[in-house]
Amino acid sequence: MSGADETPPPPPQAAGAARPSNPYRDLPAERFWRKAVAGVAPFALDPGPRDAFRIARTDRVATAGSCFAQRVSQALARGGFRYHVTETAPEGLSPAEAQARQFGTFSARYGNLYGPRQFVQLFDRAFGAFTPALRAWRREDGRYVDPFRPTIEPGGFSDPDAVEAARNGHLARVRDLFETLDVLIVTLGLTEGWRCRADGAALSLAPGVAGGSYDPAEIAFVNAGTAEVIADLSGFLDRLWSVNARARVIVTVSPVPLAATYLPHHVLVANARSKAVLRAAAGEVCERGDPRLVYFPSYEIVTSHSHGGRYYDEDQRTVTEAGVAHVMRSFMTSFSPEACPAVRAPVGEAEFAGAAGVVCDEEAIERSLA
Repeated sequence: MSGADETPPPPPQAAGAARPSNPYRDLPAERFWRKAVAGVAPFALDPGPRDAFRIARTDRVATAGSCFAQRVSQALARGGFRYHVTETAPEGLSPAEAQARQFGTFSARYGNLYGPRQFVQLFDRAFGAFTPALRAWRREDGRYVDPFRPTIEPGGFSDPDAVEAARNGHLARVRDLFETLDVLIVTLGLTEGWRCRADGAALSLAPGVAGGSYDPAEIAFVNAGTAEVIADLSGFLDRLWSVNARARVIVTVSPVPLAATYLPHHVLVANARSKAVLRAAAGEVCERGDPRLVYFPSYEIVTSHSHGGRYYDEDQRTVTEAGVAHVMRSFMTSFSPEACPAVRAPVGEAEFAGAAGVVCDEEAIERSLA
């Protein structure tokens, strides 16, 4: 062995000499699994952002998205925050009727918005940049519903003109919402969806589930990929900031699994794919450095295996009160450390309302098959 071309070993390190640099050496404890996850009690796990903007009690906070967004809005309202609603119930309507007709369920009566394409088109419809050709769906009982929010009127409408009149009033309130909100919490729920072939209008439910009739020649099934979700989420943010430059946005991914999938896969596999796409896209958009935008890990808190599945009810889909409470404790620590006692209550107390009253349009899929 010649050794002529070999690099000689480094000399022994002298006693007291500085240790070689290590990029992990000075990182905080939250960067290490052993310290931040394995070494923390499950109920104390707190992966929320620490350098995010703050939410004041006077800020007008709005929510939009999947059914989990409703749990967040309930918690904010109970915590004493200013939940911003621009489409309020008519005078004289009882609380039960208002709830059934989804007044206050979200900040306006747009129903569940599961994916970013619905957000983009809601904005465009509200500001007159897009008018879908589809006007109304007829139900089996002869009444009509709005295809873009088919469950907001349990009694339906008398005719398509009534649907359109109600929609115009609704979109005016959506314009007001986007122009006046201070903070918007966006909850992304699904990548699967249905769109009109003629103009690409995105629907929250397939026709035939809560109205209308499915015709594959008119309606196409879509399953958005990461690039599309990134483009749509970015497009919505650009639109929002064009009318409300001061708006701050919190993006989160719903921990509620798919109720059903149209893909030729097991629903568990389809759900994993959907959530992975949404999470990856949300991360890429939120990591661009805009101080008005931040990702909040609702999905990670609820789905963490450190909880042993205790944050889901027996259906393995509905998030328990304890799960919502944990999410909101972390949320308040990140965005409002001075939260009131009702929000900062001891662990284990049922701080917030349960799933009662939460509207999840996706669950209508199974009901429509009964």
